[in-house]
Amino acid sequence: MGGYFSDIFYGGKSLLVGLSITFREFFKPTVTVQYPYQTLKMSKRFRGHIELLGDDEGKTKCVVCGMCERACPSGCITLGSVSVDIEVDGKIKKKKVLSKYDLDFTRCSLCGQCVENCNFGAIDFSKEYNLASTRKEDFHFNLLERLKRMERLEVKNA
Repeated sequence: MGGYFSDIFYGGKSLLVGLSITFREFFKPTVTVQYPYQTLKMSKRFRGHIELLGDDEGKTKCVVCGMCERACPSGCITLGSVSVDIEVDGKIKKKKVLSKYDLDFTRCSLCGQCVENCNFGAIDFSKEYNLASTRKEDFHFNLLERLKRMERLEVKNA
């Protein structure tokens, strides 16, 4: 019979402790963000998927060295290049030009090896965190097309 009353006592005590915590938190300001209408500002150290960076002329900084592709442990980066003849000081030289930069974000582990191994500063982490889809094809990014699209938007808005 003694166990019965002690169970009631300790159960009532834990109920009052829980209700006091609820009552105390009820009057504190809310920290919820009304998601579709408000978004959080991402910190400088946030790691989203990688993105190509352009120079002042709107061209990519990538020289197609392939270091990012080789450094990626997940194998989620695919590069493509085209050889172009360029005339410099009356001499014709061959130069690689980036024609394809694909990222399979479904395989990316966000380790940052590609960004660290890029000696030309051509890629960096994006601040895009709001990626949601039911199709895995939506997470295969053509980063070169994405860079061109962003440059067009900046020109339109300027």
